[in-house]
Amino acid sequence: MKQPSESFWRDLLRRLLRRPVAVLSLAVIVALALVALLAHYLAPANPNQQELLSRLAPPGSPSDFTRTGTFVLGADQVGRDILSRIIYGSRISLAVGLVAISIELFLGTLLGSLAGYFGGWWDTAIMRLADIMFAFPSLLFAIAVMYALGPSLFNVFIALGVTGWAGLARLVRGEVLRIKNLEFVEAARAAGSTHSRLILKHILPNAVAPLIVAATLGIPGAIMGEAALSFLGLGVQPPTPSWGSMIYEARAYLRVAPWFSLWPGLAIMVTVFAFNLLGDALRDILDPRLRE
Repeated sequence: MKQPSESFWRDLLRRLLRRPVAVLSLAVIVALALVALLAHYLAPANPNQQELLSRLAPPGSPSDFTRTGTFVLGADQVGRDILSRIIYGSRISLAVGLVAISIELFLGTLLGSLAGYFGGWWDTAIMRLADIMFAFPSLLFAIAVMYALGPSLFNVFIALGVTGWAGLARLVRGEVLRIKNLEFVEAARAAGSTHSRLILKHILPNAVAPLIVAATLGIPGAIMGEAALSFLGLGVQPPTPSWGSMIYEARAYLRVAPWFSLWPGLAIMVTVFAFNLLGDALRDILDPRLRE
């Protein structure tokens, strides 16, 4: 079995581009990433600038400080431009998704590799720790971590990253158990390869396919987790714009200004839906049993 190479990634991209739903979801994700990177240029106003006389202004209302001259998506309870806050909030959501899943991948891959490769007490200790993690609802565990560390964006990264590694560790352990006794690994072991070289150069590269799928499907979970923490007041702190905190602020105005909660809710829904569709497409492409 050869390691994933440039041809692997070309074949993956080719198969992905043959699926219209996957292409659409990938285009949405790329567009969101560009919006986050170019927020300073795309946002019609400073997301924290207030215009108290325009508080809860409906979409299309005139504005004195936006570049468009109107509140395109309306204004919030202190007259801030909702469109600008949603654009800047995309930075928080995507950053949390990427950083949190990176922490999960690192911890899950490290611990799963040790458990699957060495077995014995390594396997027992790590898998029992994973069982303990599974025993707690992930959101409640993240809330406990945030209470212990205090609300901040950096602590959101930590709280969401350390709560999701157990599933990835079990996935990696299973792949390592499947691969470590195959012929090419035995040949490398007979040639004198060290344990670290066997794991990093021969085993993990051949377990990359399920990790790609798991990471893609884990990003929307992290985004939803950040939104939930911010909604509870434990995530990103005001006045930094976050989709979750915007929904929290809008809860008292659902009847008089429904657009206030509508737009950030749609932003979360579209982002999570796009990542889930992309993850499903990658699973179908990379699983030999589901290939066309």
